Amino acid sequence: MTTELESSPHPITIQEHILNQQRTHATATGGFSWLLSGITQAAKIISASVRRAGILDVLGDAGDSNVSGEQQQKLDILANKSLEMCLGFRGNIGVIASEELNEPKVVPKSGASGKYVVIFDPLDGSSNIDVNVSVGTIFAIYERDTTGFNGFDAVADVLQPGIKQLAAGYIVYGSSTVMTYTTGNGVHMFTLDPSVGSFVLAFENIKMPETGKYYSVNEANYNSFPKGYQEYLKWCKTEEAGPYSARYIGSLVADFHRTLLRGGIFLYPPTAKAPGGKLRLTYEANPIAWLAEQAGGEANDGKMRILEKVPQSVHDRTPLVVGGKKDVARLMKYMEMYGDEDVPQASTKAATKATAKAVAK
Repeated sequence: MTTELESSPHPITIQEHILNQQRTHATATGGFSWLLSGITQAAKIISASVRRAGILDVLGDAGDSNVSGEQQQKLDILANKSLEMCLGFRGNIGVIASEELNEPKVVPKSGASGKYVVIFDPLDGSSNIDVNVSVGTIFAIYERDTTGFNGFDAVADVLQPGIKQLAAGYIVYGSSTVMTYTTGNGVHMFTLDPSVGSFVLAFENIKMPETGKYYSVNEANYNSFPKGYQEYLKWCKTEEAGPYSARYIGSLVADFHRTLLRGGIFLYPPTAKAPGGKLRLTYEANPIAWLAEQAGGEANDGKMRILEKVPQSVHDRTPLVVGGKKDVARLMKYMEMYGDEDVPQASTKAATKATAKAVAK
């Protein structure tokens, strides 16, 4: 099955598209469009830096780690600063939260007029940048509760379930720079035209195929996946399944971008090392989940809908299953069949060692 796409008959910039979307909401104001233009401006800066990464001194480790204990790349810091700079001067953004910030940051000059909260992963997949693999930015926008305004209670503003998102999207920095977003009225995709410096509408109202022929997962962790995931992956390799083809890039944005357009399923299950999952709920899973649902797909954590999960901290982690409806539904049958049954780690390790010895002989 191919992706259903509506191609634009004539060039429409993302600013024009946002304004047209705004007209469909009676209570919408120009402030929201102004906010989104800050994200597009930051995306252009980041895109230019990524494309010149081999020329500028932006490759490699920055010599520090973020709050999640992951090694920061120079481009992580550059991307984060670009977003902070472009969003901080909008005047209507009250709180910014990022993978690269330990705590949410209040924008003090906005005061009570800072009615929006922007949460983002400034450069997803940045560890791949040195080998020229596609990376990206993921963002989510929420409304801030300004009743009984407390300018310093930023954490409460950030810890909202995904169902309360006002907008979400991602930017892929690859062979071309592509921005995809939703405000709850479909999923729309734009390509940066470097000749004019604008994001131009490529596809409108994208529909994810209900089923595809690709599964995407880091199978190196297979032995520590819960049994439901293991049995599903076994089925993917059978004649009944087709079989499916494996595709895994290691950059969430790039893997989801393919899944959105081509269908199939992306899995990031819990493992023995990360039983609570590895992806961050607020600035990775929630935006991706809403985009998937708006395109007709589904997203859950192997048990419940991602968008209904209430984060307990800014950097909460979660498992993630996202893809076409029929693909996700089949996986869930395996999860219901095996529940939370884990693979006995001792016997798995013993079997692996025995196999290794046999091969060595």
